[in-house]
Amino acid sequence: MRTSIATVSLSGPLSEKLTAIATAGFDGVEIFENDLLGAPLSPEDVRLRCADLGLGIDLYQPFRDFEAVPADLLARNLRRAERKFEVMERLGADLLLVCSSVAPESVDDDALAAEQLRLLADRAAAHGIRIAYEALAWGRHVSTYDHAWRIVEQADHPALGTCLDSFHILSRGSDPKGIADLPGEKIFFLQLADAPLMAMDVLQWSRHYRCFPGQGGFDVAALVSAAVRAGYQGPLSLEVFNDVFRQAGAASTAVDALRSLLLLEEQAGLSALPTAAVPSGFAFAELTAADTEPLRGVLEALGFAHTARHHWKPVELWEQGEARILLNTGVSGRRQDPALTAVGVETPDPGRAARRAEEVLAPVVPRRRAPRDAPLDAVAAPDGTEFFFCRTEQSDHPSWTGDFTGVASRALPGEGAGEQAGAVRRIDHIALTQPWHQFDEASLFHRGVLGLEADDSLDLADPYGLVRSRAVASPDGGVRIVLNVAPAPDAEGGRLQHIALATDDIVRAARRVHASGASLLPIPANYYDDLAARHDLEPGFLATLAELGILYDRDENGEFLHCYTATVGRVFFELVQRTGGYRGYGAQNAAVRLAAQYLHQH
Repeated sequence: MRTSIATVSLSGPLSEKLTAIATAGFDGVEIFENDLLGAPLSPEDVRLRCADLGLGIDLYQPFRDFEAVPADLLARNLRRAERKFEVMERLGADLLLVCSSVAPESVDDDALAAEQLRLLADRAAAHGIRIAYEALAWGRHVSTYDHAWRIVEQADHPALGTCLDSFHILSRGSDPKGIADLPGEKIFFLQLADAPLMAMDVLQWSRHYRCFPGQGGFDVAALVSAAVRAGYQGPLSLEVFNDVFRQAGAASTAVDALRSLLLLEEQAGLSALPTAAVPSGFAFAELTAADTEPLRGVLEALGFAHTARHHWKPVELWEQGEARILLNTGVSGRRQDPALTAVGVETPDPGRAARRAEEVLAPVVPRRRAPRDAPLDAVAAPDGTEFFFCRTEQSDHPSWTGDFTGVASRALPGEGAGEQAGAVRRIDHIALTQPWHQFDEASLFHRGVLGLEADDSLDLADPYGLVRSRAVASPDGGVRIVLNVAPAPDAEGGRLQHIALATDDIVRAARRVHASGASLLPIPANYYDDLAARHDLEPGFLATLAELGILYDRDENGEFLHCYTATVGRVFFELVQRTGGYRGYGAQNAAVRLAAQYLHQH
């Protein structure tokens, strides 16, 4: 289906918005009246600009507070409408959005509303224009789509139809199934937006918190499916009011917007993308720094061994169990402080994963390859983290490990790294702090590109506000990624990342770290006093947790123990032990951990 977006969804002047919309790949645009009024371009200029960019002007909006009013106000409204029709003719737009009235002068009289809308449609038809009547969720008398449709049906004019807006419908809890019973030719337009589920005034919710489909809690796909079953053949158009989007760059927001529509079409069964090759585990996590010596010290304390180096790049491979960490000193143009820059995920079909990523507009990472290098596809997440699609040491695909040459082990003396008491078994999860304006985009990327499932969004307390957090994971938990965003726009250096390492015996793992001469993040004694109050733990066990700085959490399925290293640059490590079916991340302890990090590292 055609794709369109309202100019109000993006930041910047109208000319920049149009360029971003066209560059992203949209077919059309809704011109929001305020964008036109504030533009130095004439309507004719906007028309030509859209034509040059290959954009159709699908809708002009909004026209407010028209129907069910006294005769004197109706006369003024019709004069106002005639001026809008003239502008639309100059603009080349032939569809006008009319919102249900919120004016105090309007009356609750469907017959009068239908009569006046029919009169408006007559006037519009004389200019070659149609009217799409939309029920605002906060409309004074008309606030549901079925009520708006009854008025349109009663008016019975060929130039009058309805506009369905997913936010207005779903925010009220209306069942979209009834849309399938509407005559498709009378659904003149379909506006789409998602939103997080919130308990607040619907007008404020609409004006500030809409997001693109797939980023919130609404079932937008079911609404689209119902409209298509009814026979709707117009564009899928986004109308998103969002304070963050209006401060972010128009170009990246437009790409995110189109990605949301591509994934929505797939979910609604309107198009077929390469199916997601859901990853089963982590192949590696890559840390980049000008000086990796501090990271080497931490890895040795955790029991990792330096096992190999890349045959031509300045990259070291460190291993323990199935956990692999790459240390890269080729910082070329990147920040010098240690940072988590790339993640390899074990993928059943790397080629299919790469094709899907490209289809949903994920930027492909260019790579320099020597002739003997293993093929390795990668895409960039919104925060710049590179995701590589791997098949590690599998007979059906070249393995990236073949690019590495073995070196003498730098493991601690004694047992092999994989056999030590409290050894790390694998990477349990990674946590990435997102730029403040890309949190929703990141959530959609990891779900749509990697095929991960998202948990509910959480707000975690830190000493300076709230940290918004959302986990995405594969169904079996083999890949877990925690996406965080700081409470406000902050410096790049504040975006901490961490790698969580799974062990079967966290007490022994923590003691080994201490025995190496390293230390773990100290946790205040007050935490353990509270822990004793919340959980009936054996006193000796509680004393051990306090001694080693291990935190504890429990749910109905199992237990979670975890502790943290000091931060090096932007990176720290977490040791975790899961028992039973615990699938969380210790969110109960996040505030304590964040406070301890601020105290000991600032």
